[in-house]
Amino acid sequence: MTLFTIGFTRKSAETFFTLLQEAGARRVVDIRLNNSSQLAGFAKARDLAYLLRAIGGIDYLHQPMFAPTADILDAFKKKELAWDAYERAYDNLMNERDADAFALAALRDGDCLLCSEHDPAQCHRRLFAERLLRHNPDLEIAHL
Repeated sequence: MTLFTIGFTRKSAETFFTLLQEAGARRVVDIRLNNSSQLAGFAKARDLAYLLRAIGGIDYLHQPMFAPTADILDAFKKKELAWDAYERAYDNLMNERDADAFALAALRDGDCLLCSEHDPAQCHRRLFAERLLRHNPDLEIAHL
């Protein structure tokens, strides 16, 4: 099973949709807490769902269960929480939500986790993908 991840910032719409199509993504699983911000541009939920379908025949699903809480995210953005503490807080939250069991049942081959961060290094999409890899060593993760 291949699980892709992608962030939309610092990407043009052309680059974003081309990356998804060339990778063979079948569904974008939006794991942002807030998917309707005006700052999201082409990645606003309603627009994104339409564009994915129209441009690439790609399905869209918003799954905020895999997103950090506003408190955790805000503390990190305000530099009140270092990255390692953010990782622990996110990990604990996913444990509380039993997100792994839900994800392993719901995610499919060709799904692509979406958030806003350009670089997966300090992004919850990478953290979540790596959690899933621990449960499924045959999982292949590809950051687009």
